[in-house]
Amino acid sequence: MLSVLSYGRLVARAVLGGLSQTDGRDYSLISASYGFGKDFRKGILKKGMCYGDDACFIARHRSADVLGVADGVGGWRDYGVDPSQFSATLMRTCERLVKEGRFTPSNPVGILTSGYYELLQNKVPLLGSSTACIVVLDRRSHRLHTCNLGDSGFLVVRRGEVVHRSDEQQHYFNTPFQLSIAPPGAEGVVLSDSPEAADSSSFDVQLGDIILTATDGLFDNMPDYMILQELKKLKTTNYDSILQTAQSIAKQAHDLAYDPNYMSPFAQFACDNGLNVRGKYAPIRQHIYNPAIATSVSCTWCLVG
Repeated sequence: MLSVLSYGRLVARAVLGGLSQTDGRDYSLISASYGFGKDFRKGILKKGMCYGDDACFIARHRSADVLGVADGVGGWRDYGVDPSQFSATLMRTCERLVKEGRFTPSNPVGILTSGYYELLQNKVPLLGSSTACIVVLDRRSHRLHTCNLGDSGFLVVRRGEVVHRSDEQQHYFNTPFQLSIAPPGAEGVVLSDSPEAADSSSFDVQLGDIILTATDGLFDNMPDYMILQELKKLKTTNYDSILQTAQSIAKQAHDLAYDPNYMSPFAQFACDNGLNVRGKYAPIRQHIYNPAIATSVSCTWCLVG
């Protein structure tokens, strides 16, 4: 995940993982992470795997490896709420459920749903919103099971080409699907989607595949061809090489986000909606700020091989 194992949107996170064959049947993940927080301090973690308003986790239980990233909605800061608390708590809860074996590998939506409903029942008040993406590798069946809510997402790269990707979920421009907990009496005012609304998919993976999951801070600032260019530099699947690649992509996404002359994917999308912007977080970005957008980027890479 990029800012933490992920990038943070104003922060950058990235988690890179690789698959290696452990015996005739099983695959396993090799993972590394790097990112930026919104305060631009590289490699600084809050409590848990959290950079800026983004959070992530990597967990393993018996026959499955699980990766998750969540992008806290920065607009809550205007109401005195720390956006990172929701995303971080959601990811920690999902991680615990995986480590306790309370999940089915073929049903990542179930992990997200259980984690979210635990937050709703938490005795300690928690407010906020977050997008989320969870990817589960079934090591024995060699299948990847995914769920994505909002504008976080994943890519699967095979021999230099994108072979699978998630679909972005938006209510309207700059307003992604998101899980939320609103103050009492404001439930009908705060945008909130059901975890069951997450887009899900399942497909086979191969040794050598690269699986990248990230929040919108990556995809908003780097088109596929730029991401693929960086991935081509990954020649070996050891931890240090994976980490170096994660660092390189996180830094590039972060730099592009603040370039006022760069026509980013986000800027192009904004123009298509009648707004004139360039980089994702260039100064002009503040004029179209929407509370329903997260402020961190998270990327999780998983190399199959």
